[in-house]
Amino acid sequence: ENYIHIRVQQRNGRKSLTTVQGLNPKINKKLVLKDLKKKFNCNGCIVEDPDHGDIVQLQGDQRKQIATFLLEAKISKKALIKVHGS
Repeated sequence: ENYIHIRVQQRNGRKSLTTVQGLNPKINKKLVLKDLKKKFNCNGCIVEDPDHGDIVQLQGDQRKQIATFLLEAKISKKALIKVHGS
């Protein structure tokens, strides 16, 4: 089974970046990104990584909200979501 990893990366100062990696390739990531941006009032993009596939990036620390969103949208099961960091 493929895990979905949700991580936060520190940028400069108080700014941070949340990355979502391991989403099912069949899922339309553009639509997911659009929903996430609208729901959390933040900006984001999709980064194409040759090793890890497409990675969804969002501004700010959105780890808990993204995990809840993935469950509510029935994109993933709770057991397959790994939230990294505190």
